Amino acid sequence: MDFLNKNWKGMVLCLAIAVPSWFLGKAFPLIGGPVISILLGMLITLLIKDKSSFETGIKFTSKKILQWAVILLGFGLNLNVILETGKQSLPIIVCTIATSLIIAYMLHKTMKIPSNISTLVGVGSSICGGSAIAATAPVIDADDEEVAQAISIIFFFNVLAAIVFPAFGNAIGMDPTSGEGFGIFAGTAVNDTSSVTACASTWDSMFNLGSATLDKAVTVKLTRTLAIIPITLVLAFMRTRKAGSDGKKVSMKSIFPFFILYFIAASIITTVATNMGVDAALFAPIKDLSKFFIIWSMAAIGLNTNIVKLVKTGGKPLIMGLCCWIGITGVSLLLQHIQGIW
Repeated sequence: MDFLNKNWKGMVLCLAIAVPSWFLGKAFPLIGGPVISILLGMLITLLIKDKSSFETGIKFTSKKILQWAVILLGFGLNLNVILETGKQSLPIIVCTIATSLIIAYMLHKTMKIPSNISTLVGVGSSICGGSAIAATAPVIDADDEEVAQAISIIFFFNVLAAIVFPAFGNAIGMDPTSGEGFGIFAGTAVNDTSSVTACASTWDSMFNLGSATLDKAVTVKLTRTLAIIPITLVLAFMRTRKAGSDGKKVSMKSIFPFFILYFIAASIITTVATNMGVDAALFAPIKDLSKFFIIWSMAAIGLNTNIVKLVKTGGKPLIMGLCCWIGITGVSLLLQHIQGIW
């Protein structure tokens, strides 16, 4: 009862933003519900003079609801399908992730970009956009403004990729009779699932390929999602080690991302159930709930974000996002060429 008394106002406010954002995201998939939710949250917070009664609920939503969203995301992953289809694309996925993280680290050092925003942009660019940022933020203790900034940067290059990549793929001579090459390209070089879907669907429509490109791209994208697991565990270890070197007593247990273990458990449950003959469609509502929880938590992040400060400090992180995006695109195409896929 005490929990509800402290949190219900903030949670309901976030929910009131999340519901219309969900439907607007359906109507405008290229933008997506999470981005709409953040933007509405940033605008609405300017109208609220005193947020003190909402603060605890907003904080709970931005932290805990976000973690629950990641856990539920695991129910959308059938490990057998991903590992089977991902074999061909695995070298490309590993190399694109490594490229993005290396670029982000180098620019963090040379351009003096704050550590948390560098990590979020690097991970979001290389793995799976908003979902990766959602999983990483609690591990590195990123604040809401850092999360909002990273999401905004990823969104910008998502939209750009969805618009430009189909024409670009055609211009460089990707096979128009098969969805394989462009599907792998979209699945490895585009950040968020919504933009991967838009990009691959456009290629299918351009060359009447049904859903061949889309199926390939989404499976490759889901394979990338698994990289959330090692990345978050490594970041938790690094944070513990850094705290120790600074003379602070921080145990691995206190910051270990246990929600990632639940994410793995959810993936295993889905895999075992489908192997036993359970229809994968049974898990579709849970996947939808995961997406809604992300939108719900993004509303809280928007409410805690100073839009003026976000604009003023966004230049260097935007350059980082651009460099990561170009690096990932180049490496994906180069490795496809070496493997004879393109």
